[in-house]
Amino acid sequence: MKLETILLERSENKCELCRSEEDIQLYEVLPQQNKDAEDCIMICNVCRAQVEKKAELSSGHWHCLSESMWSEVPGVQVVAWRMLNRLRNESWAADNLDILYLDDEKLAWAKATGDHENDATVELHKDSNGQVLQSGDSVVLIKSLDVKGSTLNAKMGTVVKNIRVVEDNTEQIEGKIEGQTIVILTKYVRKQVN
Repeated sequence: MKLETILLERSENKCELCRSEEDIQLYEVLPQQNKDAEDCIMICNVCRAQVEKKAELSSGHWHCLSESMWSEVPGVQVVAWRMLNRLRNESWAADNLDILYLDDEKLAWAKATGDHENDATVELHKDSNGQVLQSGDSVVLIKSLDVKGSTLNAKMGTVVKNIRVVEDNTEQIEGKIEGQTIVILTKYVRKQVN
C-alpha cells in the first residue's frame, strides 16, 4: 500500500495537526531516517506554510496543538513540540510545552533541525506597502531606478512580471526589465493585484 494512502487512512483525510479537511498533503518531518508512516504526517497548506516559515505564524491557528500533541504518531508529536517552542511566549503554548512529554529519541529528533530555537517571527519579502511578495508575482516600480553597471533606467510605473525572491535577503527580488535580469529592492516596488 502506498505511503500517502496509509497516511490518509490514519488521518481520516484530515490535517493531523489542525484537523482541517482542505488541501491535505504528505509532509516529511525532517531529518528522516526512513520515509515511513512514523516519520511522515498529513498536513494542510495553512499548517505547512507556517511550519516551513513561508507565512507568518498565527497563534490562534495553533491552539489545535492542545489536542494534536497527544497523538500517538511520532511525527505529529515532534512537529507539535517544535511549533509549541516557536510559540513559547504565549502562555497557553508554554503550559502545553510543560506537560508534553517526548522520550529521549523523539526529543533528539525534535531538536535535530534547530527549528525550536527560532521564535515565531518569520522573515518575508514585503513590498513598500507591507504586502507579501512571492516568486511569480508581478510588481510595479514606485521610483525610477538606475541599474548599476548598465545604461538602463527603469522608469517609475514599469511593471515587472514573474519576479523571483532572493532566498537569503528579504529586501531583494529579481526581475526582468527590457530583457535584462536585475536585482530590485523591495522598498521600491508595489505588488500588482490582478
